[in-house]
Amino acid sequence: MGQSPLISSSRQRLTNISCFIIWVGALGIQTALLWWFDYELESAINDSLISATVLAGACYLISSALHHYVPSRRHYLHVIIGALLLAIISLVVSHWLLKFFLADRPAYLQAADQSLPLRFWFNTLMIAWVATINILWNLQLDRKENEQRKADAERLAREAELYNLRQQLQPHFLFNSLNSIIALIAKQPIKAREMAFQLSAFLRGTLRDDDQQLITLREELAHLALYLDIEKVRFGHRLETKIIVEDVAESAHLPPMILQPLLENAIKFGLHDTTGPVRVEVHATLNEDRQLEVWISNPFKSTIDSQHKGTGFGLRGVRRRLFLLFGRTDLLDTQTESSVFTSIIRLPQ
Repeated sequence: MGQSPLISSSRQRLTNISCFIIWVGALGIQTALLWWFDYELESAINDSLISATVLAGACYLISSALHHYVPSRRHYLHVIIGALLLAIISLVVSHWLLKFFLADRPAYLQAADQSLPLRFWFNTLMIAWVATINILWNLQLDRKENEQRKADAERLAREAELYNLRQQLQPHFLFNSLNSIIALIAKQPIKAREMAFQLSAFLRGTLRDDDQQLITLREELAHLALYLDIEKVRFGHRLETKIIVEDVAESAHLPPMILQPLLENAIKFGLHDTTGPVRVEVHATLNEDRQLEVWISNPFKSTIDSQHKGTGFGLRGVRRRLFLLFGRTDLLDTQTESSVFTSIIRLPQ
């Protein structure tokens, strides 16, 4: 399990602080207990210093070992055995040092021998506590790293899907525009040239915003203006547009090219099977919930046969993009009233 320098430094500080607390606590508790049971204060202090120092050293050793060795769950028994062995070793070392420094006080040493079981269990408890803290720390780091890896994978997948949706939307419109240019070349070469320039400007703007997650409505409307110029060359006087935008809504943010598929659908189905002019309207405002609300409406004929209904990719693509960006499925709505189809998109700010 790799750890960043910052995490490793924090863990080392935690280890040092924990061992110091154990040293101070063991020193204070043992001295107080020995003094309470009428042991000589000087001998009690020396005994406590030796025992607490050895115990703190043992705790530091197991903490350092678990810093570099992360046992799996089936190897926890090894940790328990290691803690018991370390408790025995710490008890042997402290008892040997006690005999070395207090050799001139055999009565005290005899009393210390009688407390060996209690000293063993106390050392075992402290070492086990330190080992448990380190294991829990390792588990917490593993959990955070797994969550981070999962979040990174989900983010990359989301970005890849968003990019794929964008790449699907552009050819959908591009093919129609190229077909129109081809049709105009022979009859109206000037308009074909004009449309080619407009298409170039439009695509340049969309490519520039590929890496931007959000743009202002003002920028989106500028792209839509280029798009509508192209469509007006295709359909001539038959296409009329009306765009009404509140001033306060122009600085609101939205994903780039989120309105173009909706507008393309409105033009496609509004002009289908008609010869007269058709008006497509766009209304944008900030609603009471401070959401950017955009209405795109077009007239339509309810008798359109199935082969002209399309695949619904435009609406599905917009709805999917909104879910990937905002995590919500209620941001795009459609309604039909008096032969007028309306797409309503609401974007949180």
